[in-house]
Amino acid sequence: MSDRAMGLSSAVGLERPDDSGKRSDEQILEAVGRGDDDALGVLYDRFGRVAYGLAYRILRDQSLAEDAVQEAFLAVWRSADAYKRERAKPSTWILTVVHRRSVDLVRREERRRGEPLEAAPEPTSGPADEDASLRDQRVAVQAALSELPGDQRQALELAYYGGLTQSQLAERLGVPLGTIKIRMFAGLGRLRELLATKV
Repeated sequence: MSDRAMGLSSAVGLERPDDSGKRSDEQILEAVGRGDDDALGVLYDRFGRVAYGLAYRILRDQSLAEDAVQEAFLAVWRSADAYKRERAKPSTWILTVVHRRSVDLVRREERRRGEPLEAAPEPTSGPADEDASLRDQRVAVQAALSELPGDQRQALELAYYGGLTQSQLAERLGVPLGTIKIRMFAGLGRLRELLATKV
């Protein structure tokens, strides 16, 4: 195996130090505090699932829970040197960080959803002109939507007309979140092309 391949496999956690199973959680967390990348991978292997479970119970959203865990382990990486054995077990300390990040995300989402919409600009034309223009746009959008592949059309309609988030779409349709994102990105791109030719 080349040096580069060995470095990559180590970076993604394919190789762990042989003594990782013998080291205590405290020893591994202290190694993270000294900047040991492999130790962080071992720590994630030991606590990642539990951390995700906690975040998911708080957030009730898969992608937000993943974000909370990622942010929490980044915080653990940055502040592991501040860990004190006397104050808490590593699992307690790590799960406290995950809990705090999850609660922060809940608050951020509540603020985001609670922000008032900006005032709509005053109409520049009369109501009859506006109604005709909106009707024409609606017809053009519906025609363009009907030309999209079924999976892209379904994702866009459920998101924009049904008000579902991408995470909710993935759950409802039983497909991975990444698949939903790809369908929507491709569908919006194609929709843009189709509407550009009709206007």
